[in-house]
Amino acid sequence: MAIVDKEGWDKCVAANTDPYGNAAIMVARRAMEILDNELGDFDCHTLICRADDESKAGGITGFMAGCVANIISKVHSRGEEFRNKWNSDHGVSKKKSNGGVVNPAILTIG
Repeated sequence: MAIVDKEGWDKCVAANTDPYGNAAIMVARRAMEILDNELGDFDCHTLICRADDESKAGGITGFMAGCVANIISKVHSRGEEFRNKWNSDHGVSKKKSNGGVVNPAILTIG
């Protein structure tokens, strides 16, 4: 994997040994492998769902998908590209995101 922050990746892996956290790590790992091997445009949701299926993580939640997006954005060489697409898919512009990652498990009730 094209990891640009090995220490950050190692911390994520070490902190998520329980089944719930480890499922997010498994999906993040597979998603980053896919990003390494398949250059060009991608859809974040489709990529994470594919990584979930291929890693046999067991079906991740929306919160876990947000964690996966956050991990990828911080440690992978295509992280900034992924973060911008993820946020845009959730209606948040690059300017408005302030460098963060949208958590899709948060609901806004108007």
